[in-house]
Amino acid sequence: MMADREVVLTAQGLKKLEDELELLKTVRRKEIAERIKQAIAFGDISENSEYDEAKNEQAQVEDRINKLETMLRKAVIIDEEDINTDIVSIGSIVQVNDLEFDEIVEYTIVGSTEADPYELKISNESPVGRALLGTKVGDVVEVQIPDGVTKYEILKITR
Repeated sequence: MMADREVVLTAQGLKKLEDELELLKTVRRKEIAERIKQAIAFGDISENSEYDEAKNEQAQVEDRINKLETMLRKAVIIDEEDINTDIVSIGSIVQVNDLEFDEIVEYTIVGSTEADPYELKISNESPVGRALLGTKVGDVVEVQIPDGVTKYEILKITR
């Protein structure tokens, strides 16, 4: 369960979570409270779909707030200055050559909370992330992916 584990974040990831928490606590709570107030004004809430929707959304927002607060309490921040560019670690930006497709790709290795495949931020817990951790420039790693096995050559490690 996430509540029992530390949450590894970069400074950028920490800021993103803090910003989301602030938005939920200040803006979203007020918006939902106003929607509930308006729904109550319609009268009988026992069969009031607007009220039910607003209450459900309120529960979801409060759940997310609780999760964010827990993550932030358990956060371990990766200091960019501490990232070793000799080996791949959390926070590293890794340029690899996908040997199967002869394509150069640049991944940022992040904790699972920050992972975003569309931004090529991959989790240290993902198959690719796990395979890249601890490697050096020039290493070739095999990665078990859903489609089979692929190989990556490590070209460059930065922070």
